[in-house]
Amino acid sequence: MIYSLLVLSSPAEGSGVLSAARFAEAVLARGHRIHRVFFLDNGAASGAATAVYPQDEDSPIAAWAALAERHALDLVLCVTSALRRGMLDAGEAARHERDAVTVHPAFSISGLGQLIDACAASDRVITFGG
Repeated sequence: MIYSLLVLSSPAEGSGVLSAARFAEAVLARGHRIHRVFFLDNGAASGAATAVYPQDEDSPIAAWAALAERHALDLVLCVTSALRRGMLDAGEAARHERDAVTVHPAFSISGLGQLIDACAASDRVITFGG
């Protein structure tokens, strides 16, 4: 089965982002495939390279980056949601004439078309947060 995930919750509030990462790990362990993980609204903060979490807490960014590396996951931040939160990848930083890249390299920034594509290409779309 092919899954896509839609993450709406902030990594700083609640456990939705980590629950999504754990769900992704379980799905992959059972031999299923994840087409894409799309981070929308507050969920876009999941890709913030500058976020620091206390040592006694699991880092959602580290969890997603490890999953992406092990399973070649497509982690996409909604461009509007990311920009509103001051998050820029290299392309957006150049486009907006900013010096800083603030998105973790495991994530990319793109538009809602990527979410539509994920819905069309997947058997199931699971939403976390809201």
